[in-house]
Amino acid sequence: MEHEKQFLAESTDLIGLAKTGDNAAFLQLCRENSGRVYAVCLRMLANTELAKELTQETIVRAWQMLHTFRGESPFGAWLHRIAVNAVLDHIRSQKRRSAHVQFTDDIERFERDDGQISPETMMDLESAVASLPLQARTVVVLHDIEGYSHDEIGTMLGIASGTSKATLHRARTLLKARLGR
Repeated sequence: MEHEKQFLAESTDLIGLAKTGDNAAFLQLCRENSGRVYAVCLRMLANTELAKELTQETIVRAWQMLHTFRGESPFGAWLHRIAVNAVLDHIRSQKRRSAHVQFTDDIERFERDDGQISPETMMDLESAVASLPLQARTVVVLHDIEGYSHDEIGTMLGIASGTSKATLHRARTLLKARLGR
């Protein structure tokens, strides 16, 4: 508990310094949160190079918008939201340029032996998610992995919450089929 208080105080100090233009403080905040930002970008995009690019874009956007950070949520949550929005902006712009989604049928059987998820199974699951159509993949990542509600997803994607629910159901059906369940 004491360690958490110290960490929050240090984060608050870093945020204050960053807001005054301290580049080193801002970079430290980004280093502490870049793994989570990259992970959400990768899950939503299923493309490592693009995920790296949008992680960088998220950091640039955060620097440009730092003055808007009010501290009502943790810095990491604020940065995570910027990353999700950056990915959604990218997806929208790609849609306008006609999206290109790659599919694969080369998915091994998804099995769970001892309740633990093996690295191979995790890779199979990531591959199966990556092979979903764009909207289905986006809804699965935002709902099942990132924990957003259907109402929030609907707002982010400009769709009805019922459409989000139906898309999630369809995506889960596709995942079960691709994972052999």
